[in-house]
Amino acid sequence: MDHVFIEGLEIEALIGIYDWERRIRQPLVFDIEMAFDNRIPAATDAIADTLNYKAVSNRIVEYVSQSSFELVETLAERVAQIVITEFGVQRVRLKLSKPGAVRGARAVGVMIERSAS
Repeated sequence: MDHVFIEGLEIEALIGIYDWERRIRQPLVFDIEMAFDNRIPAATDAIADTLNYKAVSNRIVEYVSQSSFELVETLAERVAQIVITEFGVQRVRLKLSKPGAVRGARAVGVMIERSAS
């Protein structure tokens, strides 16, 4: 299976369990890999046949910027479900990083893989 990816998508969000985190927006970084058969768009050379990564990115930005979760785990699950249900992706691998959350670490976060079934 082919993959379409979005790497380093940075979005400001309300995320965290501490009181101070509930008052500010923090940057989150998404790396998303989506299973998609690229043979048809390669043959037709038509954007309508692709998994449009701009449309996926815009939808994720819209959702995440309006969300308010305590856990990155919850947000990752919701974003994975959006990609699967709204864009017809059979499988998604998602890495959600929270830069600066732990002193001494560039970022912390979660990596998940979900399927349509």
